[in-house]
Amino acid sequence: MIITEYMENGSLDTFLKKHDGQFTIIQLVGMLRGIAGGMSYLSEMNYVHRDLAARNILVNSNLVCKVSDFGLSRVLEDDPEAAYTTRGGKIPIRWTAPEAIAYRKFTSASDVWSYGIVMWEVISYGERPYWEMSNQDVIKAIDEGYRLPAPMDCPVVLHQLMLDCWEKGRSERPKFGQIVNTLDKLIRNPNSLRQLANSSVWEDPPSPEQCSSTVEEWLDSIKMGQYKEHFSGAGYVTLDSVLYVSVSDLGRMGVALVGHQKKILSSIQILQTQQGTHVQV
Repeated sequence: MIITEYMENGSLDTFLKKHDGQFTIIQLVGMLRGIAGGMSYLSEMNYVHRDLAARNILVNSNLVCKVSDFGLSRVLEDDPEAAYTTRGGKIPIRWTAPEAIAYRKFTSASDVWSYGIVMWEVISYGERPYWEMSNQDVIKAIDEGYRLPAPMDCPVVLHQLMLDCWEKGRSERPKFGQIVNTLDKLIRNPNSLRQLANSSVWEDPPSPEQCSSTVEEWLDSIKMGQYKEHFSGAGYVTLDSVLYVSVSDLGRMGVALVGHQKKILSSIQILQTQQGTHVQV
């Protein structure tokens, strides 16, 4: 048995999903800073975590985030360029650097790649990285240069930091100490977080809206399936009728979380574009 610190809010991914859209960007950056600080310490101690993900971060009542679950962690040699090499075993593909997937070599730099995925998870409030893509599709897309686009309402500087963490060459990725310094500067200068990323330099995968033919399929595709009965009960039973849903309509249906409202309205705007319809939502 071991005794660990009690973290009231549990795992970060579940906590973010439960409180979708309820935090300021500064609060989210503060969470990211705490995670980066913990990883910087581990890196300085020559530890490689190998399973860094939002599910393995714990949150206390003050929103302080701490790295946990060291089941896959290993101590490296004194050489900072040393790598831990494994010949088998399952690895979390969506969070793992390409060189670790291909050659089973794990370093602090591969943890940095994983940290970039954690950043994406935090800003998207616990969205699943690469959505419904299969692991093989993820590996192929990454190898071809695809990177996750900026989450909704993500500041440009944060998405750029994610992209820096996802550099193909591990020596080109920032060190955790540099990431901590970058986040500290952003926290001291909140104005730098105002410019939002509108698009990605990589082509996005096909939107889930393109694969939907019913309201139920559409809601499932954007991870809002819990509102199927809300929509049907309000009379929205075809995708055409959904085009005219407004934020006030969502409120009347019982969709109260701001983050969920934003996600649904953003998807509706995509549906409007696909069908050549322009409705003020």
